[in-house]
Amino acid sequence: MGRYFNAEYDGGRFEFYSPSHLTALAVLLGVYLLLYFYRAYFKNNPRSDNAIRYGLAALLILQELSLNIFRAANGIWSVSTSLPLHLCGVAVVLSAVMLVNNNYKLYELNYFWGLGGAIQALLTPDIGIYSYPHFRFFQFFISHGLIILASLYLTFVAGYRPTIKSIRRVFIITNIYMVFIAGFNWLTQANYLFICHKPVDGSLIDFLGPWPWYILSLELVALISFFIYYAPFAIADRLRARGTVPGLKV
Repeated sequence: MGRYFNAEYDGGRFEFYSPSHLTALAVLLGVYLLLYFYRAYFKNNPRSDNAIRYGLAALLILQELSLNIFRAANGIWSVSTSLPLHLCGVAVVLSAVMLVNNNYKLYELNYFWGLGGAIQALLTPDIGIYSYPHFRFFQFFISHGLIILASLYLTFVAGYRPTIKSIRRVFIITNIYMVFIAGFNWLTQANYLFICHKPVDGSLIDFLGPWPWYILSLELVALISFFIYYAPFAIADRLRARGTVPGLKV
């Protein structure tokens, strides 16, 4: 059992779209579909709603703590690699606060950061040698899966939704945050947000050109992805204007 919690793991490197990868994606998709189909139950049962929101918030924090404990116990914790400063790391903390407070401003950030960062991470995981059934395999998919689930929960159950103005606000905040992280990376020799070099084990960034030009490509990809994630609501607005679907709360 201990080998599954060691930093040095000999079970083979993680492979994109291996059976374990596809299974993890299928399980998460099943959870999201269940949430959608049972959204009315949670919406109409305040006690269950509170239990789910606080439970998800606790899971988000606990899994982040478990990752730091794993790194510290194996002597690989580092300021340059272990702080929750990637978008998904920040989204973990913000998602927990968002769920507890039903905070719409945090929802805006988490909807675009969480879906944009976590979906990309789930499709091209950067977990190196930690294939199934290592602890990091489960922690990675639970972490990113919960980020998405948190935003979907407030979307499906609380009725929150982004607006076209949300895209502008989140894009500006993202760029301000990137400037801050660039300075932090310079001070600590880190690579948060992957703006100093690409992920070692490959990702969608590999298709965006060499450094530093891929950073500009990432800006464009981020903006396009924001519009893609906003598209379902824009379509719903059009249908609602024709009297086809009910509105969603902002």
